[in-house]
Amino acid sequence: MQKTIRKLSQNQKVIKFLKDNSNKKFTAREIAENITQLYEQEYELKRKPFSSHNDFISQVVSEIGRNKDYLIKASIQLQDKPRPRVFWYDSEEIKVPGKELVNKFSEKDLYPLLIEFLNNEFGLFCLRINEKTSSNLKGLNGNKWLHPDIVAMQVLDKEWDSAVQDCAKASSGQNVKLWSFEVKKELTSSNVRESFFQAVSNSSWANEGYLVATSIPDNILNELRILSSLHGIGVILLAEKDISESDILLPAKQKIEVDWQSVNRIVKENKDFKEYIDYISVYYRTGKIFKNNWNK
Repeated sequence: MQKTIRKLSQNQKVIKFLKDNSNKKFTAREIAENITQLYEQEYELKRKPFSSHNDFISQVVSEIGRNKDYLIKASIQLQDKPRPRVFWYDSEEIKVPGKELVNKFSEKDLYPLLIEFLNNEFGLFCLRINEKTSSNLKGLNGNKWLHPDIVAMQVLDKEWDSAVQDCAKASSGQNVKLWSFEVKKELTSSNVRESFFQAVSNSSWANEGYLVATSIPDNILNELRILSSLHGIGVILLAEKDISESDILLPAKQKIEVDWQSVNRIVKENKDFKEYIDYISVYYRTGKIFKNNWNK
């Protein structure tokens, strides 16, 4: 007796396609175009009622979107922001826990993109903090998780009347805000907690601290919300292809006071960070910003 070959459901087709193209990201439309070509005969009947190819593909796209929960249960990764939504299968996370997805951007490539976004969107004056300029006087791992990747100064009193500026300084009022950013290429279920607590450790001194990544699957967003509410660290999704599409997913809790004791420790250990504090000191004393010193 001849065995009949069981046809795959559409969800199974999607999962198979993503697993066959593991670690590559696809929009629902790209998936729909591919599976309807790969299984062309099986889609002939479904295609008939539609007056155009675009209408037919749009229907398949809609069905893929409606079944996202099923796909997530099958270890398919999903990212909603920035739009359009993308799906992928992360074979590295299954086979080698803790290993990040490989993409064409290195973590260091993301620093100038983040600086550009922060300067354009929030008017921040940013600096890169290079771990190679740390003294390492405390030995191996003595400065682990000590300082972030990017730091920034936000000037609050730029448009204030000069008398108000003087009053703020005399009363120890806040006329600048200090920001801190820890950058990761991608967050996964295997590295999210370590990455988050690295941001907590590196940003405890600042008024606002953020964890930044180019990929944040929906299935870890809920954990990030819980961690953010407990520890106050915000989360930024950096869109490397179009930085204007970058988004603050979770705003940081603002701390009124800077932890100057922690700042002093980092100043003693890292030359780049000392330069950052020197520039802030110049602004406190003179009200001047030398733009050539910043955003590099």
